[in-house]
Amino acid sequence: MNMIARMALGALCLVAGGAVAADDTVTLPKTLVWTSFDTGSLGYNQSIAVGKALEDAYGISLRVLPASTDLSRIAPAREGRVPFALAGSDAFYAFEGVLSYATPDLGPQKLTAVDLAGADNGVAMGVAENGDINSIQDLKGKKIGWVVSSPSLQSNVRAFLAFGGLTVDDVELVDQPSYGGAWQAFTSGQIDAMTAVTSGSGVLEQAAASPQGLKWLAMPFSDTAGWERLQAVNPHFTQRKATVGVHIDEEHPLECAGVPYPALITYTAPEDLVYNVTKAIDLQAPVYSKMQSGTSGWAADRQVFDWVVPYNAGAIEYYKEAGVWTDEIQKHNDDLVARGKVLQDAWATMEGESGDGFAEKWMQVRADALEAAGFPAYFR
Repeated sequence: MNMIARMALGALCLVAGGAVAADDTVTLPKTLVWTSFDTGSLGYNQSIAVGKALEDAYGISLRVLPASTDLSRIAPAREGRVPFALAGSDAFYAFEGVLSYATPDLGPQKLTAVDLAGADNGVAMGVAENGDINSIQDLKGKKIGWVVSSPSLQSNVRAFLAFGGLTVDDVELVDQPSYGGAWQAFTSGQIDAMTAVTSGSGVLEQAAASPQGLKWLAMPFSDTAGWERLQAVNPHFTQRKATVGVHIDEEHPLECAGVPYPALITYTAPEDLVYNVTKAIDLQAPVYSKMQSGTSGWAADRQVFDWVVPYNAGAIEYYKEAGVWTDEIQKHNDDLVARGKVLQDAWATMEGESGDGFAEKWMQVRADALEAAGFPAYFR
């Protein structure tokens, strides 16, 4: 584990309060590895908390490898170099083979979910508390953080702008090297707005403590047309009344978007390893949920089972044992597996294709194949 991760774990040791008794039916390797979002991000901080609980309970080591972009975070899992990766909306884009994945060397990904964390936080656009931006519409002409090689964050920006009837042509997009870098640019006043999950991130706390402060732009559920425009861009976004986050609580909720976050995914992990990791994460939920805000969403009974990527068979085995997997959820998962097969079969017809028009052709092929099979295309 790198030095930063060890320092974070050391801090957590002071508040951990001991582990839940280890279940002797849980079998884990001495070292687990998964990639994560940037150091200081919500996904990274939650990984450290979960890892500390697993280390105390089972005597293992969890190595958390931060990466600054979606592609660099998922690539080690796709290539079989690590068994797991943390993701967010990018898991959906990867599964569908769109945006940055609509290339000859990528396409629709054969990934499955291990843990799709439910939470009381949300996804929203943050702006300066002392500024004059009070609605999505007010973003017109403003500088927006645009993280390169991050299709999920870029799509979030597009979706939020769409809610307000705006497009990227109505704002000034300012390229940023990473999520953390974008929030540093916000804190220093170089950009006016940036998208984020509302809680658990050191960069958000820093932004809130800066002279300009931080506030979130609400997306009222009553704005039906705005939500239709938003979901036309990000169909995997749902309405969520966030009660956890910077300047957000039960008494001051925020109507915004929601997705499972973080999403722990795999490409190549054996089903027995997935089963044991899923079980260990659930059993230790009482411990890590005390260490880091929002981590209770990793537990079995907080899973977002009705999302847009299928669960791994090993995870399903445990969720059945835990009594949270239903016939309705199984049908939804079976439909996603069937959708994945349609996407893979459509991708097979693109073999040997390349060139400047590749993405456009693939998007038409996938849309035609999905609709012929009775599935919505979502993207074109």
